[in-house]
Amino acid sequence: MALLGTGPSKGLKVKSKPRSEAHSLKRKRDDEDLDGLNQRVQGINVKGNEYETFASMPLSQPTASGLEASHYKTLTDIQKQAVPHALKGSDILGAAKTGSGKTLAFLVPVLENLYRRRWTELDGLGALILSPTRELAIQIFEVLRKIGRYHTFSAGLVIGGKSLKEERERLGRMNILVCTPGRMLQHMDQTAAFEIDNLQMLVLDEADRIMDMGFQRDVDAIVEHLPKERQTLLFSATQTKKVSDLARLSLRDPEYVAVHEAATSATPSTLQQNYVVTLLPEKLDTLWSFIRSNLKSKILVFVSSGKQVRFVYEAFRHMQPGIPLLHLHGRQKQTARLEITNKFSASKNSCLFATDVVARGLDFPAVDWVIQLDCPEDADTYIHRVGRTARYERAGRAVLFLEPSEEEGMVKRLEQRKVTVEKINVRQNKQQSIKNQLQNMCFKNPELKYLGQKAFVSYVRSIHIQKDKEIFKLNELPLEEFSASLGLPGAPKIRFLKGDNAKSLKNASRQAVTSSEDEGERDTVPGGESTSKKSTRTKYDRMFERTNQDILTDHYSRLVNGDQAQSENINDADESNDFLTVKRRLSDASSVDSAAEERLLPANPESDKAVGKMAVNVDSKRKEKLLKSKKKLLKLKKKGQKLVFDENGNPHQIYELENEDQFKQRGPADAQKAKFLEEEQARLQTADLADKQAAKAKRKEKREKLKAREAEGAADANREDGRQAVLVPFEGDVDEDLDTLDARDESDVGESPEPVKKRPRKWFEDDADDVGKPKRKQKGGIEVQEPETLEDLEAMASGLLG
Repeated sequence: MALLGTGPSKGLKVKSKPRSEAHSLKRKRDDEDLDGLNQRVQGINVKGNEYETFASMPLSQPTASGLEASHYKTLTDIQKQAVPHALKGSDILGAAKTGSGKTLAFLVPVLENLYRRRWTELDGLGALILSPTRELAIQIFEVLRKIGRYHTFSAGLVIGGKSLKEERERLGRMNILVCTPGRMLQHMDQTAAFEIDNLQMLVLDEADRIMDMGFQRDVDAIVEHLPKERQTLLFSATQTKKVSDLARLSLRDPEYVAVHEAATSATPSTLQQNYVVTLLPEKLDTLWSFIRSNLKSKILVFVSSGKQVRFVYEAFRHMQPGIPLLHLHGRQKQTARLEITNKFSASKNSCLFATDVVARGLDFPAVDWVIQLDCPEDADTYIHRVGRTARYERAGRAVLFLEPSEEEGMVKRLEQRKVTVEKINVRQNKQQSIKNQLQNMCFKNPELKYLGQKAFVSYVRSIHIQKDKEIFKLNELPLEEFSASLGLPGAPKIRFLKGDNAKSLKNASRQAVTSSEDEGERDTVPGGESTSKKSTRTKYDRMFERTNQDILTDHYSRLVNGDQAQSENINDADESNDFLTVKRRLSDASSVDSAAEERLLPANPESDKAVGKMAVNVDSKRKEKLLKSKKKLLKLKKKGQKLVFDENGNPHQIYELENEDQFKQRGPADAQKAKFLEEEQARLQTADLADKQAAKAKRKEKREKLKAREAEGAADANREDGRQAVLVPFEGDVDEDLDTLDARDESDVGESPEPVKKRPRKWFEDDADDVGKPKRKQKGGIEVQEPETLEDLEAMASGLLG
């Protein structure tokens, strides 16, 4: 706001209008534009279909600018019929083919109706858009952001997998919400600041899916919270007209807009549709062969359950078909689902295994093939699945896999919905079987085997719960062969196939059950007597009844067939392009030179013949690289035996067994034992005598060296003092002690001498104390009296000092 001056001022004065006046003029122009827009909307001829482009329609400037910036110019058939009715405030039931632009048919009216009502942030929630899946809700929200970029509305995305607390903080300020039913109901029940009393529009995308048994309770609870006076828009490729569904949503004289009813088919004309009759055990073989033949295509494969998605994805990923593989199902985390959706949308050639979570509404660019590995539950599901390709007048192809028992019923249901599918055959020369590879993988990988068991049970359950029993005949399916095609050793037990009397059998007494089993297992022999079979089956019986006993591990094959047979098996596997062949065998000639080979092989010729040219198992490139190192090759070679050499230089093993006949020729064992002991005793005595003589000579040499050192010490002392001094390094007479030891050694030859234990001497004792203990001793020729008193000690010290 501009402020005007109150006092006099010098200079030139410029007059300007106040800002409030400018705002009032702008508001007046907006009111005039809005009144003109309302008049043009009221003058729309809903039966004329006079609009071909968005620019010719009575739309607001922000909406028109957003459509033009997003490159939306011309209207599709569903938009021509639905948008005029929605702009005038009518309830709509919209049905159109997949990929015909239904999203814009309800987003444009949502923006326009809120704009003409001057909706602001203070007015609260104005439009609620419900989607059955998170991926479809994200896609709708992205389109809303594009075409509504010039509006001032606040829009939000409320789906599962995100923080509930963060959504609560922003929910009260939103004008438009795109959400899934479960999370929306949770906020209605738990978020206090969430007000929906002023709701103007309710939109249900894929309405037939939202109102079926899966979302019926959530939708009913959501509708109870909403105000009765509102506009409701329902859009889907297969719409419902049931009075009960319309009454639940409180629709008031809805306009039924069906674009494809007059058409010859409920699917796009650019879609080529075929089906293949294949046995249940051969489905995975046919799918694998198809993927291998279309590596440069973008393929979307539908299966009936998330556990089947995981098994097929993991199995094919291990076999590496040569195309990027992705998988998507409802039990994944939201971040992973969003990442996989973006990857598949951006890729040019890839294969996505998915459940019906991506069957509705999602727009994947340029999908070449839609493969339905499992039969859809009804014709509507088929239409939604094939709608992921041939979108917006583009070409596309779809193939449906049918079991022989499903062919007649499913084709009949599709003809009733004006869907024509042609039967095609598979070229047998391009058909590849992966049954053995799956069995091998399941045998080596327990986790993959567990996934296969879960996939088998989930498939049988999906057939069991189907309503249309004319198509889905569980009793006619070859379940045992199907389990073998998944690589399983046998069909897993299925609890829900016990029959209607399962509960009564569970509550019955054990005696009654065993008696009934015994009666049922009795047979009649030709003689007329009845005998009962053995009803107890042990784990060994079950083990020998397995169907894949020919699948053996590598170490067992080597034990049975040897290394040569194992190498032949590996070579055969390499020739047949087996996907699971990992190990290679390299000879020494390819990795080590002759000099290194000579150093590694044993020295004696006999062991050379036994070992020969050894082959080394290589299971990785790293190990193959290590073979080129001579030092590291020692770790892979067979280690030799430790040898000892005799006097002639001939090698022998440390322990060698003697010939039994030669041993008996030398006499009985006891006599040989006694003779051996005598010889060993004589040998030990001779060796002991030689050892003692050597020890005596060593002591004599030591004594001579000691006397020489004493003589040298005495000569040095005489030169220094002029007196003769005798140094005694040991207590006692050395010569006497050594002579005594020598005499003892000579007298005790052949006997072990006992060590002589001497009493430790004190500082005032000498050898004479041991014999009679004299009181005097000689030291350097001076007679010294042992000191007894302090006077004697002083006299001895004065005598020594001279």
